Amino acid sequence: MTLMIFFVMLVMESATEKLCPLRASIDVLEGEYFFLCYLESRQEHFQEEAYAINWYKESAGKQQLIKDTHRIVSQMNFLEFWPAELSDSGNYSVIHSNGKQNITIQKWTLNVLERNKSSCFNENHLTTEIKSAGTGHSLKCSDLSVYENDSITWYKDCKNYEHETERELNFRTLTVQNSGIYTCKILISHEGTIYHNTNTIKLVVEEDAPEAFTLEIVGHHEVIETEIGKEEIFNCTGSLGYYMQEDASLYWLINQTFPEQCTGIPENEPSICEEELKKLQLGNKFYITRLLRIKKVRDEDMHHNFTCMLQADETTQIKIVKLKKGKIQDLPVHVFTTGMVLALLFPLVAVAVVFVFVMFRVDFVLFYRNICRRDDTAEDGKEYDAFVSYLKDCVSPTEEEREFALKILPMILEENFGYKLCIFERDVFPGGAFVDDIHSFIDKSRRLIIILSQNYVSDRAIYELESGLHKALVERKTKIILIEYMPISDYNFLPESLSLLPSKRMVKWKKDKSLPMNSRFWKNLRYLMPAKPIKTKTKGHYSNLDLRSEASQPWTEGSDFNAIL
Repeated sequence: MTLMIFFVMLVMESATEKLCPLRASIDVLEGEYFFLCYLESRQEHFQEEAYAINWYKESAGKQQLIKDTHRIVSQMNFLEFWPAELSDSGNYSVIHSNGKQNITIQKWTLNVLERNKSSCFNENHLTTEIKSAGTGHSLKCSDLSVYENDSITWYKDCKNYEHETERELNFRTLTVQNSGIYTCKILISHEGTIYHNTNTIKLVVEEDAPEAFTLEIVGHHEVIETEIGKEEIFNCTGSLGYYMQEDASLYWLINQTFPEQCTGIPENEPSICEEELKKLQLGNKFYITRLLRIKKVRDEDMHHNFTCMLQADETTQIKIVKLKKGKIQDLPVHVFTTGMVLALLFPLVAVAVVFVFVMFRVDFVLFYRNICRRDDTAEDGKEYDAFVSYLKDCVSPTEEEREFALKILPMILEENFGYKLCIFERDVFPGGAFVDDIHSFIDKSRRLIIILSQNYVSDRAIYELESGLHKALVERKTKIILIEYMPISDYNFLPESLSLLPSKRMVKWKKDKSLPMNSRFWKNLRYLMPAKPIKTKTKGHYSNLDLRSEASQPWTEGSDFNAIL
C-alpha cells in the first residue's frame, strides 16, 4: 500500500506542470472525479525552510480550512474530489504557511454543474472545435487522470464509437459526416470503487477553413512609455471569429503570477488588479475582453512582463506588454527662469489665459485650422468625410430626425464648410446588397456620424453602428461622432461595446438654439470632423435667417433636395 501511494505521488509530481488548470474559473460535472492543483514552480516563497500546505474554501464570506474526508483528499499540491458534488461549488484557495507568514499561492472558482439525466453530456460543459474538411485531426480525451491503466471509451452522439479505447481519436481525413458531439469516458479505480470523468467535444467540420483566433491589445503597443506614479490601464481584447467559444478564457499574468481581482471600491483597490471578463458581440463576430489596472506605476513595474493570455479550443495565444520610463527633457535654464518670473508676476493673467483657453478650446482649434489651411483629408484614399447613420424605418410623426439628417446637416456641412457626406438614402443607388453597401461606404468615410434617438436600436441603422464600432475598435480605421438629436435619459439601450471607445464623442442638438451656423453645436461638430480648408459654394451660402426659414418647412417624401439647396 505504501509503495502504491509513493508511485502515485511520483506520477502526479511529474504530471503537475502539464495538468494543473490555469483558469481562475473552472466548470466540472457532478458525480465525476476532479482535482485542483497548482504549479510547483510557485512554491518559491519557502524554498529553504519547512512549510505547511493548507486548502481553504470560502463559506459565508470566511475562509474555512478543508479537512480530509473519504471524498475530499489533499496530498502534496493536489486537492482531489472523489467525486465532485453540487455542494462543492465555491471559491477555493491554497495557502503556504511557515509559522511566521501565510502566502496565498493560487485561487479558483469551482462551478459544479448538474448532470443531464437524459443525455451523456451537459450542453454547458463542452468545447467546440471547428476544422476544415480534407485535413487530419485528433480529438484528445481529458488529461485529468494521471493513471496509465484507466479504461477509456469514446461515444459519438451518445452512442459507442467504433470500440475506440485510446486517449486520442484520430481522423486521417476529415469529412462533413465526421461532425458530431464526441464524449470520452475515463473509468478510474480508487479504494475499491470505480469513478469516472468525461470530456465532451463538439466537432464541426466545414468545407472552408475557419477563421483563426486573433489577439489584440487595444490602444497600446507592446512597449509603453509611462511615468512613476501614473495610472495605466491595459485593455486586452481577443477575437473568437464567428462562434462564441464557451470555454474561452482570457486573463492577465504578471511574471507568471495571477493578479488580484478588482473590487470596485477605490479605497480597497489593490495596486494592480484585473477586472471581470466581458463577452461581446459586434455584428456576427464574438469578442472577449479584460482590463488590467495599475493604480500607480512603481519602479519595480518597469521590470515586469504583463502577459495577456487567450485560451480557446486547445489554442493558446499571448501578448506581452512592458513598461519603460518616458524620456524627460530638461528645460533650458533661461526658459525656466523666465517662466518662473512670469508665473510669479502675473498669476492672475495665467489663470485667465487658462480659463479662456479651456472655455474656447474648440474656437481656437477651428481658428488654427482656418489660418494654417490644414487638410487631414489629402491623399488618404477616402472618398467621403463622414457617413451619416440615422433612424430610417421607425419615423416620428413630425419626421424631424429625418429632416435633420437629409436637409439641415448637409446644408451646413457641405454647402458652407466644404465637407462631403455619404447619406445612404440620398447617395446610394437602389438595387445593391444592403450589407455590402454599408461596409463599402463606411470604409470610404473618415468619420461615422450617428444621430441617436431612443428608437435607434430598433431600426436597421443599428447594423451601421455595429459596423462602425468594429472598424473603430478592431480595425481602428474610423472615428465615431454621436449626435444626441433628442434628450436621452438612459443609455443602456446602446451596445455595451460602445464603452470600449477611447472617449464618447458626443454633441447635443438643441433645436432653434443650434440652428445658427456660428452656434456651439456646429463648432463642436466641425471640431470632431477631419480638418479641411473651407470651400463654400456661392449658391449654397445661407444666412441664419435662411436656415431657420428652410428648416421650418415640412419635409415630404417627394421633396427635391437639390431644389432646396
